[in-house]
Amino acid sequence: MSKHLDRAISDLRTDLVDQFGIVEQMIGLSVRSLVERRPDLANQVIASDDQVDANDIRIEEECLKLLALHQPVSADLRWLTTAIKINGDLERMADLACSIAERSKSLDFFPLFRVPDDLTPMVRAVIEMVRLSLDSFLDADSELAQKVIASDQEVDRLNVELIEELQQLMREDPEQVEAAVHCFSASRSLERIADMASHVAEETIYLVTGEIIRHREVSAQT
Repeated sequence: MSKHLDRAISDLRTDLVDQFGIVEQMIGLSVRSLVERRPDLANQVIASDDQVDANDIRIEEECLKLLALHQPVSADLRWLTTAIKINGDLERMADLACSIAERSKSLDFFPLFRVPDDLTPMVRAVIEMVRLSLDSFLDADSELAQKVIASDQEVDRLNVELIEELQQLMREDPEQVEAAVHCFSASRSLERIADMASHVAEETIYLVTGEIIRHREVSAQT
């Protein structure tokens, strides 16, 4: 029975890696569609969401089945409960990538609008967070997970700078307001993807240490 559980968990690890790969590609393509004005890429992102949704359901059902059949304890129990949460985070990342793709398609109606250059370093930082959050989970590396969480502050800073640039553009050129709002929405979705990567890192720390660190700063303030 233990060998069967070990094999099933190994298969689930592979499934999560595959899901990470699909979601990471969706994020990259959604941003390219925004910057390069490529509606074909936006449509590709949106079409991929069905596969992510199907994988999400299948992975969660498999985790719940293993919990019910084997009643795992200790490390196996923590791994399965963590996998369920990370699986949900991945599905939400995919939804946010679709949101960016939708905003990209909306910007097609504003050919004179230029996406601010400040978006590029933000994109790089977010994609790096997503990649490192996966590495931390697969390697059970709590130190790397802490680095991912710390990186979120840089993404927040870049997002604030981008918003300020868009606000300045809207003040100077009212005709660009609607386009700037679409870009703002895309930036917000990108910032939320970084939040999801931080959630993955937090769950990795729980997996490794058994410590729940969510809301730690909130709890400290209250």
